[in-house]
Amino acid sequence: MDLGELKFRGTQVAYYVVCKRKLWLFTKGITMESKSEFVKLGKLLDETSFNRQREEEFSYEPVSIDFFTSQEGLVVHEIKHSQALEEAHVLQVKYYMYYLKEKGIKVSHAILHYPKAKVLKQVFFDLKDRELIQDALKNMQNIVSLPNPPEVIKKPYCKKCAYWELCYG
Repeated sequence: MDLGELKFRGTQVAYYVVCKRKLWLFTKGITMESKSEFVKLGKLLDETSFNRQREEEFSYEPVSIDFFTSQEGLVVHEIKHSQALEEAHVLQVKYYMYYLKEKGIKVSHAILHYPKAKVLKQVFFDLKDRELIQDALKNMQNIVSLPNPPEVIKKPYCKKCAYWELCYG
């Protein structure tokens, strides 16, 4: 896949797992995150955690990694508020590793940090993950190309979603 074709941000990759409607709305420029207390809490957690361990932040459109360290290759670090959406977090860091590998950067693995729960989760990237990411990107493109947003999914985590009012209000 051509890196020029990679136009999705990590947030969008996570939204793909969590809610296709949220992915569609966010991609169309309908952003509700700035009004969400949960999103603000997550940003505060990111800004105040691991300041001493951070070697560098990495931001190169469309990828913005919380921080990285070196250990026989780059180690991608992402800080998350809760493990509730871990599947989305794993796909997000696998997307980051895919992106970096496509740029020719040696990546060792990723670490998801859940400071509130004092949990670390190591995530590795293997050959099947390359296909997983490419399929996800194709599916995401199909979703955002729809003329209307996908239907509301009605999951327990919707109550804490920044888009709740838009979907249920």
